[in-house]
Amino acid sequence: MHFELEQRIQSPVDHVVAAFVDPRFYEMLDALPKLGRPEVLTHEVHESTAHLRVRYRFTGNLSSAVRAAVDPQKLSWVEDAEHDLVAHRVQFRMLADHYADRFRCSGTYRFEPAGDAATDRFCAGDLQVRMPLVGHRVERAIVSGLREHLDSEAQLVERFIADNPG
Repeated sequence: MHFELEQRIQSPVDHVVAAFVDPRFYEMLDALPKLGRPEVLTHEVHESTAHLRVRYRFTGNLSSAVRAAVDPQKLSWVEDAEHDLVAHRVQFRMLADHYADRFRCSGTYRFEPAGDAATDRFCAGDLQVRMPLVGHRVERAIVSGLREHLDSEAQLVERFIADNPG
């Protein structure tokens, strides 16, 4: 399943890009619904690039059909992301800790100025869940959850930047 999502973040693009490579930002994400506190596994910045690996754990409710196919305690993954700090682009892969044979997801984020004081974030990616009968429903649920997560995350980015000027 291909997906495309976008958000408006009320802060200049350079500040937004910097927030997404700051490990302190990820500490705030435990305030989001359906996710446990993310764990930054790798944080490396080299001149105009950054590499982050962040582990997430799903803590939301699942339908009985999905619970019949997966163990909710095993729904964790690592987002492995390469940030180009000059081009304002990110390439990411989501690597499942469990069920790796059934789950594939990768894509890009692109940050573009929206005037002087705002940023548009564009996310595009491809998601594949291989599960008989429920795979497409799970894909739709994941994309819906990702949309909800990114929308909520935008507000946290704005707050993080306001609380950490410069």
